[in-house]
Parts: sequence; C-alpha cells; structure tokens
Amino acid sequence: MKTYLTTIIDQAIGKITDETNLPDIIIEKPRSPEHGDAATNIAMLLAKTLKNNPRAIAQQLVEAMDYDPEFISAVEIAGPGFINFRVAPGLLHHQLNEIRSTGSAYGKNPRYESQKIQVEFVSANPTGPLTVGHGRNAVLGDTVARLFEWSGADVDREYYFNNAGRQMRVLGESVRARYLQLAGAQPEWPEGGYEGQYIVDIAKKLHREHGDSLKDQDDVTVFKEAAENAIFKDIQETLDRMNIRMDHFFNEYSVYENGAVDNVVEQLREKGLAYDQDGAVWFKTTEFNKEKDTVLVKSSGEPTYRLPDIAYHQDKLSRNYDLCIDVLGADHIDTFPDVKSGLKALGYDDSKIEVLVYQFVTLMKDGKPFKMSTRKANFVTLDELMDEVGEDVTRFFFLMRSPNTHLEFDIAEAKEAGEKNPVFYLQYAHARIHSIKRKFDESGNYPEPDFSLLTHESELNLIKTLLDFPDVVASAADHREPHRLINYLNEVAAAFHKFYHDCRIMGEEPALAASRMALLDTVSLVMKNGLTILGITAPERM
Repeated sequence: MKTYLTTIIDQAIGKITDETNLPDIIIEKPRSPEHGDAATNIAMLLAKTLKNNPRAIAQQLVEAMDYDPEFISAVEIAGPGFINFRVAPGLLHHQLNEIRSTGSAYGKNPRYESQKIQVEFVSANPTGPLTVGHGRNAVLGDTVARLFEWSGADVDREYYFNNAGRQMRVLGESVRARYLQLAGAQPEWPEGGYEGQYIVDIAKKLHREHGDSLKDQDDVTVFKEAAENAIFKDIQETLDRMNIRMDHFFNEYSVYENGAVDNVVEQLREKGLAYDQDGAVWFKTTEFNKEKDTVLVKSSGEPTYRLPDIAYHQDKLSRNYDLCIDVLGADHIDTFPDVKSGLKALGYDDSKIEVLVYQFVTLMKDGKPFKMSTRKANFVTLDELMDEVGEDVTRFFFLMRSPNTHLEFDIAEAKEAGEKNPVFYLQYAHARIHSIKRKFDESGNYPEPDFSLLTHESELNLIKTLLDFPDVVASAADHREPHRLINYLNEVAAAFHKFYHDCRIMGEEPALAASRMALLDTVSLVMKNGLTILGITAPERM
C-alpha cells in the first residue's frame, strides 16, 4: 500500500515542481480511522522549498494525483495540510495476493539493507548457570538481532565473557573446597565462595575422574578450568534450548594478552587525558562533561571494568560494523558513558556504539518476589524456569513489556494453560486456523479464490491489519522494542476472531468460502512469521 501511495505522490510532486532536492515522502497510519487509512505530511515538508502555504500545496498535489479509483476511494486534505487517503477494496485485494506470493518472506523489509550490525548480549561470566536474571538479556538481544535480520541487516551475535580475575579464582577455590570435602578433608571455605549445587556436581565429577590425587593441589587452575568448561557447556545448552545461537564468543582476557588494555592507557596519556593520582590511573572524563574524573586502574593495580571495555569496543569497531548494540542491565547506565568517552577520545566514531538498557526482572512466586543470588545459590536457573513454564512462554514473557519497564514474571500467569495466557492466545489463533483448514480440505473441492468477493467490513479490516506487518517489523527494529511486534500480533488475533465471528466459511457459496479460507491462510502465514521472529513456535494443533 505504501509503495503505491508513494508512487502517486511522487508523480504528483513532479507535476507541480522541477525541484530535485526534496524531502522524503512519509506515509503513516492515522491514529483515528476517521481520518482514513493512510496520511502524509509531504505538503508541510515542501512548504519551505516551494514558498507556499501547506494547504495550498496539498490542494495542488491532490489535483495532480493520478490514481486508480478501484485502489483509492477518496483523498482528503485535513488540518494544516495533511493529505489523507481512503483505500478502496481493490487495492486491499491486490495487496493480499502479493502477501500470498511473498509467502514465508513476507515481513522482510530493506530498512537496514547492506548494513553490518553486531548485537552483544548475555555476556555472563562462566561462574554459574544462566539465571532468570540473565534471561531477559538473552531473549531481548536475540530477538532484536532477528528483527534486524528481517529488516535486511547482516547480523553477528556475540557473547563477551571473562574467564580470568578474582571471580574465576573464587570459583576455582569453591570447587577445590568441595572436592577436598569429598576427599575427606575439612577445608576453610573461601571468602565470598560460590555455594550452588552446581559447584558440588563439578567437584564430584573431578573426584570421580581423579580420585584423591588432587588433594594436595594448591594451584586452583585445574579446579577453575573444570568449572569453566562445565558451566560454559551448561550455558550453551541453555541457550540452545531457548532457540538462541551465538556467532562469536569473545574472551575479555584476550585484550590483556594482546596489549590492547595497556595501549588504551598509553594513548590516553599521549592525548593528556590520563594521569596518575593517589596510586591510581585516572581518565579525564571531566573533558567530556562529567562532573568528576574516572578511575581506570585502581591503586591495587586492578583495572576497573571501563578499561577492558574500551579496549574491547576498539576491537569491535575495527571489524567494520555499521552499528554495535550492547544489551546491558540498568546497573550499567552510569558506567557505559565513560566507555563511549574513551572511544571518542581515541578517535573512534562512538555513534556506532549503542546501548540497549533493560530493567530488571522480579520473579513472582506465591505472590511474593523471589530473590536471587548466584553465590548463595538462592536463585532460579533459566532451565528451571523453562521446566516450569516451557520455552515459548519463557521467551514471550521476557519480551511482552518494553525493555524500559521493570518486569514482574508471574509464574502463575505463565503456567495458565488456556487463552488467558498471552502466548497461548496467539498460538491458539494460529492453531485454530489450521483446524478450520483441515475441515475445509475434507469438505470437498473448491474453486480458486476470488478476493474481489471479500467485501465484508471484518474481511477488509483483517486485510488492512495484515498489510501493517512489514512496517511493524521495521519499527520494532528501529526502536529495539520487540514488544511492538507482540502488540501487533494481538491485533491480528483480535481481527481474526472478529472475522471468524462475522463471516462463515463452511456452508457458504464455494467461491466465497475458498476466498475466505485463502484469507485465513494468509493470517496464519503472518502469525507464523511474527512468532518466528520472536523465536516462538507456531503450532498447528493444540
């Protein structure tokens, strides 16, 4: 629809002006159906160039437009110069045929065509299994990547982790302590040690393989490596279960090994943006409108997170991405600007780095928040959550609210088996269409569909809703907000149910029945494509 409208507007502009440096034509859906099916503000955008009143320009454009009355039933001027279009059934029928011919690719759009985009997400260190706290990050990052892919981009998914440092040492000490207990010793528990059952399981495996031979091993390397391998295997299995694949895993330790971290400090010093004070190395973030300078290296010699992150993002930008998106929790809001300042100071285009911040998740259990702590083992793993409510429900619940809002994951609602469960509502709609299709196919032979027979208001409204799909995908990618797609699919399901209530298939005249069934096939296609982007199955039976 937008392509057709853009064409007739562009042709009309060519009739009223020879100017070539003109604004893009924007077609939008009016907020109120009373204003038609589509609208453009092009007359107001042209006012400065054409040195005329927007309403006068709108009038000129309308008079110059050449359109098929079977496609456009009315063109109206509103307000300060908006041009509103009312679509005729003929255009809807034509577009419905185009959707059906596009098939499983319908919804794909060229919004980010030829762009190379990296999405970095999850990025949990291998100190424990993925928990509910990691789940929103994982599903949000993966679905944003899917939206970009459907919008034409070449997308890389990357997982950034650190298998060195204090956390990993404490992890190794924790496994060693459990191992020694199994070997009959009574070791001192490490300060801040990890207490989860997974630590015991790793220690048991080591003891089965090595017996008591590691009892006198003071070096924790063997224990740390065993833990890292076991935990990463568990993390990858969880991601696979959530229908998430990673293209790359990047180890933070590599930016220390290749000297990139030291390089950052040296370059900042050369630019007069790093200095020593109180035994620490400071970054002059006051040069970038921050109230205070920022520590890069503590007096203990340990770098703060900002320093390796700057080096890591240097590496990202060296890989020629057009855009790098980091999916981070709200606790990074205050620290990440320093990373962007560091990149800018080093001469990089920091606008290519974008942070997608999400609010945290509260798991509600028995009407009360359930607190989580990886070290104290008072946490719920993603696998446990999926065991409880299923993979599809887990993904859907993490996506159904804006990333900017706090999410309460209600177990009782998620376990609801009927249409009250928001993901089942969509899946049931898809399955119901296939149920209707099975009965239709069993009832006899039907002619080819003739969409000109679809004139009922519920039929036309359903087609109009289906036509919005590519724009919704592009908009959800633009805003990095997958819940927009969920809201849209709810609109499709509602329009389907309205159609199903108003328009019979079985028992109707064969040509009309075949046309309505073809319309429902198209609804099924759109719902399946939408659920696929969300990483959720589209069952044909429930």
